[in-house]
Amino acid sequence: MPKLMFLEVTKTWNPWVGCVHNCVYCSARELAETRLKHLPQYRDFGIPVLVEKELKRRFQKGYIFCCNMGDLWANQTPDNVIEQVLQVVWNSPKATFLMLTKNPSRYLDFLHIMPPNVVLGATIETDEYPQGEQMISGAPPPINRAVVMWRLKHRIPELKTMVCIEPIMEFNLWTLAPLVMMIRPEYVYLGYDNHSHHLVEPPLEKTQKLIEVLGTYTEMRTKTLREKWDA
Repeated sequence: MPKLMFLEVTKTWNPWVGCVHNCVYCSARELAETRLKHLPQYRDFGIPVLVEKELKRRFQKGYIFCCNMGDLWANQTPDNVIEQVLQVVWNSPKATFLMLTKNPSRYLDFLHIMPPNVVLGATIETDEYPQGEQMISGAPPPINRAVVMWRLKHRIPELKTMVCIEPIMEFNLWTLAPLVMMIRPEYVYLGYDNHSHHLVEPPLEKTQKLIEVLGTYTEMRTKTLREKWDA
């Protein structure tokens, strides 16, 4: 199980494994290439696969993190895969399912069949990736993700949403804070990188200011907080 975990999660469920975003800090990929490499579905993490036996699961209760070992909502995921996963969610009405993606625009394509027992999340690690650095991720830019999450909430106000600012990277406080606030998430998780990827990180004091500002608008749940690695 990867270290990316949230307080309320009781189980993880991975019917779709692997990711095309190739984020430099991906803890799921590191786990797939080490502790889980003996399992067939993890042999090539960059080529996502459907684990069909997982579609037979039914959940009677709990807070289920769906696809913590991949991004179900990437553009490359076939529609019928998402439809099959959502059908399991529909068939498990007493459980709550956390979705987390770096491509929330795909949520928009499935709102007409989105079950009510989901929390739709997006990773927004910064307002913009540091310029001049190596490519951080092949996913859509963080600002784009934030705008899409706002559109979701604006279209269906009763949708439950969350934002994950992890691993946090250098940011502009007066850009990132309004971006997150306009989403009106039920809660925000925030934390520093746990895996020594030497990202361009903000000073701890600046991060604490972000927590303070966002905390006046939503519930803040902090994970790893520390001084930036090159302090």
